[in-house]
Amino acid sequence: MRTQKLTLSQALVRYLAALRIELDDGQVVPYVRGVFAIFGHGNVSGLGDALWASRHELPTWRAHNEQGMANAAAAYAKASFRQQIMAVTTSIGPGATNLVTSAALAHVNRLPMLLLPGDVFASRRPDPVLQQLESFGQGDVSVNDCLRPVTRYFDRIQRPEQILSALPHAIHIMTDPAACGPVCLALPQDVQSEAFDCPEAFLHPELLRLRRPAPDPEALQHAIERLRQAQRPLIIAGGGVLYSQAWTALADLAHAHGIPVAETQAGKGSLTWDDPMNLGAIGVTGSPAANGLAADADLIIAVGTRLQDFTTGSNSLFGHVPLLSLNVQSLDAAKRRASTVVADARHTLQALASPLAGWQADASWTQRARDAARQWNARVDSLTASAPQTDTRPYDADVIGAVQASAADSAERDIVVCAAGTLPAELHKLWRTRTPGGYHMEYGYSTMGYEIAGGLGVKIAHPEREVIVMVGDGAYLMLNSEIASSIQLGRKLIIVVLDNQGYGCIHRLQRASGGPRFNNLLEDCVMDDGTPAVIDLAAHAASLGAQACRVDDAGALKRAMVAARAATTTQVIVIDTTPEKTTDDGGCWWEVAIPEVSDRPEVAAAHERYLQDKQKQHY
Repeated sequence: MRTQKLTLSQALVRYLAALRIELDDGQVVPYVRGVFAIFGHGNVSGLGDALWASRHELPTWRAHNEQGMANAAAAYAKASFRQQIMAVTTSIGPGATNLVTSAALAHVNRLPMLLLPGDVFASRRPDPVLQQLESFGQGDVSVNDCLRPVTRYFDRIQRPEQILSALPHAIHIMTDPAACGPVCLALPQDVQSEAFDCPEAFLHPELLRLRRPAPDPEALQHAIERLRQAQRPLIIAGGGVLYSQAWTALADLAHAHGIPVAETQAGKGSLTWDDPMNLGAIGVTGSPAANGLAADADLIIAVGTRLQDFTTGSNSLFGHVPLLSLNVQSLDAAKRRASTVVADARHTLQALASPLAGWQADASWTQRARDAARQWNARVDSLTASAPQTDTRPYDADVIGAVQASAADSAERDIVVCAAGTLPAELHKLWRTRTPGGYHMEYGYSTMGYEIAGGLGVKIAHPEREVIVMVGDGAYLMLNSEIASSIQLGRKLIIVVLDNQGYGCIHRLQRASGGPRFNNLLEDCVMDDGTPAVIDLAAHAASLGAQACRVDDAGALKRAMVAARAATTTQVIVIDTTPEKTTDDGGCWWEVAIPEVSDRPEVAAAHERYLQDKQKQHY
């Protein structure tokens, strides 16, 4: 066996640089697009030296915050439909623990990401080293152990040759459609620099191909029987439709058999917004078209969805309807006592086509769906139309309308990025895209601070597209440093900041729950001799290197957007919005527990409503 004397870090980096994947369209491309790195004493020598040596084959990008760069890596994987990844390396201590939130969001959203945090010395001879956590009861614990519950695979590499099995295992997890998620290889800083006889075969890994499991014949036959018995079926398209690239198969099935389609947050964009069978968003943030038909369906076909509470209305929206679930992950498929087909979404939808020949949903059901979709699209036109200038602050629908109206080809060209607050509900209902992946919403973990860093990851994946980050002031203030990264990396973003002066979404939830105005809006947070915070977000963005401005209304926003599209560097546009108004159309109940006992009559009244709403809940 031919070998080379390499350090652990050199072997790891050269393996990643050589790794290739065959995409669904036959292209062969690097599986690892690059490595985000913030160096410290735990990774600058061993891994840093290896990354520099392979910098032409495996790019290394510097970011400004470890959570930010890991968010960008997660977004890159999502924008690539999980076919390519980015790696992330940090030092030990706070650099490593800054990865926890990002790992959790990747875990919840089933997104592949390779984490390579430095770790304390395996030899333990210099203990305790700078930033080392000392556990009095467990000698083998470091802060990296907090990544165990938020990764699909965790390993601490104690000897260089362990990389020969650990790294391929990690890659296998990330390319498995059912087990897919973040993985962590913790790298003790002494082991990173230790050499071993590395087999040359390891440096030439096999070409990767993503598995697309075919449906079990018996399960498929049962699904066909369930569909043929249905008169009022409804498809719920989840993120699995996009990851499987099943949008054409989905449209073919819907059109051939007259089955309406509703989209989850992760599945939005599975059909074009103006497809006559597309009812739009479903659930708590759903359209009246989708929610109305979901309640009256006689069969729900859930395709590639986790059936999160925002989709099901905390199991109140369609919990009474029989469920057929098509999912590559068996635990997701089996939720809510569903009939299951555990397989790839595209292969399953294609396999249903021929056996269902001649069967149609009830004609009146299909017509009702078409009418509801048309009426909802007309209503969206009205909600997002340019509003006349008034003394009142605009709300999110006005902003969305202005952004999309600033380019005739917005639905084809733009990718909108968002994650938390009021905007996910408004965008789910109102944003229009004709392109799978044109709607990029991190709503599994709904991470405030994902938006700007996530936009950077999306732009790296799609440099030819206009990436528009829409973010509230609360999330902007939580994590904005990757504005500077976007500039130094030459990845232009357009960032629209909706400034409602606080946490408007939770403010409204607090009030709806019977609570007082407390600790959410900036004006309600002044204590003692303090004064309300006045934050110039445009000036702040400019200090990070962006071209930034503040606009007063939707008309000015549209004009600023036109200019931003023509620019070549990152743009930030700030607009004041109201924290009180949202789009009332659609939506459904979402369970937020209300106190049984309170001194406030408003809370008591809210608790009574809560008990009434819970009666609609199914198990």
